[in-house]
Amino acid sequence: MEAGRQSMATPPGDTPWKPKPRPNMAARAREGAGRAWSRARAAADVASSGRPTCPLPRPVATLPCGSDPNMAAPSKRRSGEGASWWAALLLAAVALRPGEAVSEPTTVAFDVRPGGVVHSFSQNVGPGDKYTCTFTYASQGGTNEKWQMSLGTSKDHQHFTCTIWRPQGKSYLYFTQFKAEVRGAEIEYGMAYSKAAFERESDVPLKNEEFEVTKTAVSHRPGAFKAELSKLVIVAKASRSEL
Repeated sequence: MEAGRQSMATPPGDTPWKPKPRPNMAARAREGAGRAWSRARAAADVASSGRPTCPLPRPVATLPCGSDPNMAAPSKRRSGEGASWWAALLLAAVALRPGEAVSEPTTVAFDVRPGGVVHSFSQNVGPGDKYTCTFTYASQGGTNEKWQMSLGTSKDHQHFTCTIWRPQGKSYLYFTQFKAEVRGAEIEYGMAYSKAAFERESDVPLKNEEFEVTKTAVSHRPGAFKAELSKLVIVAKASRSEL
């Protein structure tokens, strides 16, 4: 009879029922915190290496995730990692919070014309046309190319950005010279690119020896510039006389 009762309680081939263990909530919390820390650490590593992780709408450069767009750029005019990081913060304001951090950006199309003759294109931005960005160049090659200049200011109008680029990504003109110059502000960050981001392609910066950045301009270095240009980015702060 005892054997019969055991047989009825546990039919042949079945596994005896056991209560399911309750989930360990503390372990889950630790596991979630670990994953969050790993993601944050990875993002910080990528940002510090200068590699972008968040593609943003052109013409703004790709930026590290998690940056605070309300922070202003520091007084650095070199193209090193520190300047790139702080410029990215201001550029993030232009790209991510146009209604909160910056004025409505102004984008104007213009032709870049070959022929070896020096040409200039200028655009104003800010209250009372406070700032001016001018692109001066000379190039050789085939036909005219459509380029764009985009300008935006911070909410307090004390910073502004000027981005000059070819929307198709790469210019096929041979530039003999170039200069992107600002008026009413001093440059805190400037960068020049031989190739602009397009579709799955990323920005390709010029080598440091190919261009120079001063308080008012980003320009080619004669003898070192390899004649390839597709994009220029400037972040500037109101000059002392304008404060």
